[in-house]
Amino acid sequence: MENWSPIQVLDAINSGKRLRLIDVREPYEFTEGHIPEAELIPLGQLPEALARLPKEETIIVVCRSGARSLRAAQFLSGHGYQHVVNMHGGMLSWKGKVKHGR
Repeated sequence: MENWSPIQVLDAINSGKRLRLIDVREPYEFTEGHIPEAELIPLGQLPEALARLPKEETIIVVCRSGARSLRAAQFLSGHGYQHVVNMHGGMLSWKGKVKHGR
């Protein structure tokens, strides 16, 4: 598991690198504003989502401040995911584009 700054995550998105961005906040938080490339999987639903998350993908996990995403990244790493990144600072530190709504 790695910790990346929001700038590193933005650079990875802009590079066209194949990655999966998972937002582990609650639906109402996601609707208020999220990274356009992100898919919503609330932290409490992550165990059920494992079957649809290929272990070979690079998965970047994001939340509001970085605490829930750290727990999610640790959970994924503990389940055999090799390429897991926690975006520290979360959406509070994000300077890139933000999409509102679903």
